[in-house]
Amino acid sequence: MARTRQLVIGVDVGTGSARAAVYDLSGKCHGHGESALRLWRPAEDFVEQSSEDIWSACGKAVRAAVKASGARPERIAGIAFDATCSLVCVDERGRPVTVSPGGRAEQNVIVWMDHRAVDQARRINATKHKVLRYVGGGVSPEMQTPKLLWLKERLSKSYLAAARFFDLADYLTWRATGEEVRSLCTTVCKWTYQGHLGGRRNGSGSVGQWDAGFLRQIGLGDLVEDGFARIGRRVRPMGEPVGEGLTPTAAKELGLSAGTAVGVGIIDAHAGGIGVLGAELDGELFDERSCLNRLALIGGTSSCHMAVSAKARYVAGVWGPYYSAMIPGYWLTEGGQSATGALIDQCVMSRVVGVRLAAEAKRRGRTVFEALNDRLAAMAGSEGIGRLTRRLHVLGDHHGNRSPRANPLARGMISGLTLRDDEDGLALEYLATIQAVAYGTRHIIETLNAKGYAIRRLAACGGGTKNPVFLQQHADITGCPIHLPREAEAVTLGTAVLAAVAAGAFADIPAGMKAMTGVARTIRPDVGAGDFHGQKYRVFQQMYADQVRYDRLMGAASVSDARRRGA
Repeated sequence: MARTRQLVIGVDVGTGSARAAVYDLSGKCHGHGESALRLWRPAEDFVEQSSEDIWSACGKAVRAAVKASGARPERIAGIAFDATCSLVCVDERGRPVTVSPGGRAEQNVIVWMDHRAVDQARRINATKHKVLRYVGGGVSPEMQTPKLLWLKERLSKSYLAAARFFDLADYLTWRATGEEVRSLCTTVCKWTYQGHLGGRRNGSGSVGQWDAGFLRQIGLGDLVEDGFARIGRRVRPMGEPVGEGLTPTAAKELGLSAGTAVGVGIIDAHAGGIGVLGAELDGELFDERSCLNRLALIGGTSSCHMAVSAKARYVAGVWGPYYSAMIPGYWLTEGGQSATGALIDQCVMSRVVGVRLAAEAKRRGRTVFEALNDRLAAMAGSEGIGRLTRRLHVLGDHHGNRSPRANPLARGMISGLTLRDDEDGLALEYLATIQAVAYGTRHIIETLNAKGYAIRRLAACGGGTKNPVFLQQHADITGCPIHLPREAEAVTLGTAVLAAVAAGAFADIPAGMKAMTGVARTIRPDVGAGDFHGQKYRVFQQMYADQVRYDRLMGAASVSDARRRGA
């Protein structure tokens, strides 16, 4: 890699925007750009996007980042893409194929958080196929196999018209290079691809293999018959250079030079794991032993909890183990919460007082969360913010429980409501919601530790980590110090590591992690808060048990009603 080309770009496509950042090989950010994305919700549990809109936003974000960096395009040595694990459908010519009941062609992306395929996921899990052992015992409706089955059963015209089904990160790599290469990360984590079965390259040029028997058993045998052409014949490790790099067309659309190296991409949360897990934490280097003690917490619209191990660890209700799906040679276990940042936003902005407070905060150049944090501090005085919710409790399963309960039908609950409708009342509900998210993280950590992990440190990134109350409550509730990255945008940094590997700057991902990542500061838990949160955590667990009981009671009532109607 020439000294004149020692800058790389990481592109991160989240739920609401595409972000790009220019980094040097020490991990310092030189420029950042962002462009908003469109989102459609045509029905309950349906969430859709447009691949054309996403690609256009990537171009705007990359151009803005390069401009902010002051670098000439020819100085960019490599680029890589991360994205949410959303499903993209295109025809033989690469044109969008609708996934929407309304039939609009531009709506050709089923967003990761879409839950239309709950029934398909249930039926897939009922097969008890051995493949399911590698997704925590069962697929989630957020994964691609149930979504594909939904398309086949409910939107068959679109299913037949689609020549290619991509995970979003792989679609972006394809748009950039013209090469149909799938990522080991996306396929293993979201498509039930068996990466551990192909330590060597097989005859198709892939690492790993599809389980044809599984696809046939669940009703997707047609994807097998064409040699897996529609879902990916070539699966390669993240960061590997793809083809000849950027095509002339893609280079023009991104404002870069044709031939710029492009690395095989990755899921957004997993990029965050690369951006934080390899750093030295309190003097402890990352290796096969210390990896068991650390967890990457990526907090955004949802939260993901990434832990790695040198050997496979099977944890019921927690996704994985996935071989080499994030850090080469390590097995990844992936916990998660389907709505965290989205839940906190909903708590605040669904109330008139929250909308009013947000508008007032904006006029003052602040966020609504800063205003709420100030109210909490004023109410708490010397007592400590966390104890303000002694009689207010939230169960945060508003969009189901991804892990460790693996129950997409779970619902949120709140206990302790009053008629209070002022800013202080909202601040308390906001705090209780943050605590619910943190109790969910604690539940995931305890579940992992029961299966051989010994998590005692969190390495965190994402939007949630910009909120000091979110951070301190997570530290206090889990009892773990939280290490924050040197570069705030650790997700784009993790993807930039892949770009640097593709450009030849580093031999592999671990070398890039070591060179480009680091810790800025650490949030320590308040040891005096342990007993209080221990009791609230018991309430948190009891609320779920109560919900199960309520569902059973209402199920019995439904049976009784049906019998009376039959009579």
